[in-house]
Amino acid sequence: MFAALPLLALPVLFYNLFALLAGGGLRSAATAERFSAVMVSIPMASHVLWSVSLSDLFLAGSLVVLFVELLKSTSSHQAAIINHSLSMVLFIACLVEFLLFPAFATSTFFLLTLMVLLDVLAGFIVTIVASRREIDLR
Repeated sequence: MFAALPLLALPVLFYNLFALLAGGGLRSAATAERFSAVMVSIPMASHVLWSVSLSDLFLAGSLVVLFVELLKSTSSHQAAIINHSLSMVLFIACLVEFLLFPAFATSTFFLLTLMVLLDVLAGFIVTIVASRREIDLR
């Protein structure tokens, strides 16, 4: 059952919880300010500081989750079809949040929504290519 759940739901859930707890709720633009706050500054060899924000860390973690999700999409089990469908539902939910709520009208959430869309597209494309190969082999 858990194999059918899209892993990108975890970063979306994290962002939703962060938006709710950042102050002001879904109708507040405070989420963007909190996400853009610098978490750590790392000195580079070029003698400048690389400022890493919570948004940067969040997107880096989300990209790792997207990679794992793309690896999962290569399977042709029945759970993969359910996963693709749930990923489409997740994309629609992300799109609605992005368009309707100020707390989600950020570049960070847009990029997360784009990752979910890429997961949907990759899942369906991989499934179609895999089914073509099975038909060609018969």
